[in-house]
Amino acid sequence: MANRLVNATSPYLRQHANNPIDWWPWTPEAFDEARRRDVPILLSVGYAACHWCHVMAHESFEDAEVAALVNAHFVAIKVDREERPDVDAVHMKATQALTGQGGWPMTVFLTPDGRPFFAGTYYPPEPAGGMPSFTQVVTALADAWASRRDEVLTSADAIVDHLAGEFGTLPEPESLDIPTVLQKVSDGFDPVHGGFGRAPKFPAPGLIDALLVTGEPASLDIAQRSLEAMLRGGIHDQVGGGFHRYSVDAGWVVPHFEKMLYDNALLLGSYTRAWCCTADHDRGLRQLFERTARGIVRFLADDLQLDGGGFASSLDADSCDIRGMVHEGIFYVWSPELLTDALGEADADWACEVFHVTQRGTFEHGLSTLQLRGTPDWARLDAVLDRLREVRSGRFAPARDDKLVAAWNGFAIDSLVNAALVFGEPDWLDLAERAGEASWRQLIDGDLRRTSLDGEPGDAAGMAEDYGALALGYARLAGALGESVWLDRAVTLLEAALARFAAEDGGFYDAPAGVDGVQPFARARDTSDNPTPSGTTCLVAALRLVGLLADRWDLIERAEAAAGTLRGVVESAPRFAGWAFADVLIADQAAKRLTPAVAVVVTPESAGSDELVRAAARMAPAGTALVAGPAGTSGFAHHFDDRTARDGASTAYVCRGMVCFAPASTVKELRTALWQRA
Repeated sequence: MANRLVNATSPYLRQHANNPIDWWPWTPEAFDEARRRDVPILLSVGYAACHWCHVMAHESFEDAEVAALVNAHFVAIKVDREERPDVDAVHMKATQALTGQGGWPMTVFLTPDGRPFFAGTYYPPEPAGGMPSFTQVVTALADAWASRRDEVLTSADAIVDHLAGEFGTLPEPESLDIPTVLQKVSDGFDPVHGGFGRAPKFPAPGLIDALLVTGEPASLDIAQRSLEAMLRGGIHDQVGGGFHRYSVDAGWVVPHFEKMLYDNALLLGSYTRAWCCTADHDRGLRQLFERTARGIVRFLADDLQLDGGGFASSLDADSCDIRGMVHEGIFYVWSPELLTDALGEADADWACEVFHVTQRGTFEHGLSTLQLRGTPDWARLDAVLDRLREVRSGRFAPARDDKLVAAWNGFAIDSLVNAALVFGEPDWLDLAERAGEASWRQLIDGDLRRTSLDGEPGDAAGMAEDYGALALGYARLAGALGESVWLDRAVTLLEAALARFAAEDGGFYDAPAGVDGVQPFARARDTSDNPTPSGTTCLVAALRLVGLLADRWDLIERAEAAAGTLRGVVESAPRFAGWAFADVLIADQAAKRLTPAVAVVVTPESAGSDELVRAAARMAPAGTALVAGPAGTSGFAHHFDDRTARDGASTAYVCRGMVCFAPASTVKELRTALWQRA
């Protein structure tokens, strides 16, 4: 018999609709039920592409005896972290405080009024490796609630009091020393394998974006080496394009195999920007970056694009082998024998060398991920990859989470627009516009919703990152298309966000107050980046771009105030504040008279195919607002007033603050204007 999750707007929740556990969604009715029965709450948080979430579900949540125990002593609430990042964030803080680590599945026990008193992550069905079984945990906590409730409530109060400072006003450093911050980043760089930190190793697109802002050689070298190491590694899907979630080892060899929209959207932006920053004479590296960017777009278009436009959230890590047995990563890995079957002996031998596929295997069971080695014959490589794609399409594909997440689609739109202009691909601009139309049509239901599924808006309210990232993507579309409707939509989102998320210190909360009638024990607020830029950072970026395009200095001033609340995390943990650090570096350039400019290109043809627009996208300093359109384009404040395409040719007009430079009709003139200080 199905439980209450059968009609959820989250595919992850629907996966649990037929569990014997009597799951509730995160609703006021669930908390009312806990109070009525006078029992604690079991909160389980996960997401559709999470391998260990599926493992725990199969081992424990599908077990009738376990379900009877849970149902008798708890109200069980299941949450999709991608749909309710606010619920996830505050309870992850509690989990980390109690256990010293976090992750998913996240298992938290709450009082009926929502205060956490015990937390963990995955629990096995039997005691193992020093961990208690899930039934042992459930039994012990049910007994504690029944016989030692005063201790439980005292513990809950102490946890909430301890965490109260985690979500309040943020300290702002008196000064921020950029060389010191850069040194911290350099100290965390892995000079052997690229990237940052130790295993497990995650892509860091936001931090890499910051390192690309100034073009300073040492920073550029760290960014380029990290990006090259990732694209050559097993974390990169060499066959289908795009990247997996993270690498379990320091050398990027074996990934955790789920593929997320947000990773690939953000990495598309990083590889595009890195291509722009790499010298023309370094053709090999530029070719690698461009091939990687093109592969990401192919992955987005072929594997994540939804029928109505926009992009699905993720592909699962797991899929079935030819016997129907479920394995993590089986869709992506190869052996010498599998390559021979697909390619024939000669090409297989060559591919084994190029991709480091060995008899022993680099993954498990004699299977290998594909790692790109050296500089192969690109024509032969493309032919091999085409054949491997064809063969792989006959395998059982990983499941796809079809929900459309506002923020992640915003990141994808932003990166697709930039890549379309840089690489001269109008079809990519069409892909971004389709995503923009789909997100506007499906997610606006009075207010912005966090997600939609099958074209229907979800129940969860939009978060700060949703408003910021979508507004950023819409503003980028407005500039590329010369269509002010997108700028108007961005302004609408930002004005709503300012009212919903404003914090007392000038920054922003991540969630609106009292969302959906159930406030977690604290209102979510985190200025550090997790896999995606923080909500505050997203809003700052959008406010700056929209402010320039719409000539709204009130929005730019609001961005300045919020940016001040990010300085503390930039100083203390720059690895986890990439976009915020980029904002600091752009502000530092502005202090040296390279204030972010507005570049208006008056063009007689579409922006996606115009050479001067392409040059502007490639050469503009970070923070530049680019808008292109025919003479007389309206809706962009005064930016097109009295400006024409001179002699029938595209003409660029660059203004930095209150200073405008001579019109530019050639790439050389444009470069001078874009980099001229005022």
